Amino acid sequence: MLKIPERNRLILALPPEDRAILLTAASPVEFSLSQVFAEPGDRLDHVHFVEAGIVSAVAIMQDGRTVETYMVGSEGMTGICAFAVDIPAYSRLVAQSDGAARRIETGRLRALTEERPELRRVLTEYAARLKQELEQSSACNALHRSDQRFAKWLLRCHDRLDGDDLNLTQEYLASMLGSQRTTVNEAAQQLQRVGAISYSRGRVRIMDRGALERAACECYRSWPAGLQPTFA
Repeated sequence: MLKIPERNRLILALPPEDRAILLTAASPVEFSLSQVFAEPGDRLDHVHFVEAGIVSAVAIMQDGRTVETYMVGSEGMTGICAFAVDIPAYSRLVAQSDGAARRIETGRLRALTEERPELRRVLTEYAARLKQELEQSSACNALHRSDQRFAKWLLRCHDRLDGDDLNLTQEYLASMLGSQRTTVNEAAQQLQRVGAISYSRGRVRIMDRGALERAACECYRSWPAGLQPTFA
């Protein structure tokens, strides 16, 4: 059987009996960069409790433009609403890095949440925190400068990945941030000037985590507790 790290904070938050039942029902899987888990309108037959790596929810406009609405690392799961209601995916769910997860059929998860009140409570609290994040992001996208939002986004990636190197092209960054490539380039240059990152040919290296935190907007420090993999 495939061995993957046991890092998912939702699973770790469960009582031992609930955790064992969920792990028995789920299958360990690996995923690769750019792997698509669902497209808008797809039926969510499975959800994934992320153990390592990042999965992004990406909204797609009619003209083809895209923007990331939220990311999921080892603090959460994909398709969070599917545990409660049978609704299709609204966004594209795509891997932002290589990683691993525990995959479970949504119907099975829904049945387990009916049987296991503590499992339902943990997932409901995560859904509520994610809603808070989306509310904060709406204000952030409207009010904060691109370099601040870029710094925040890099920090959130850095929290979820091992190491200081992020392989991210200008085009990919622009689509994630909903910005023009020139805007992303200007933001990256600003962060380079303060020594926070180095940026060359699609590779971002975090050089000074403290400088990057100072460059980020207040929203990085405002995420609801439990939405960062580094939270206890």
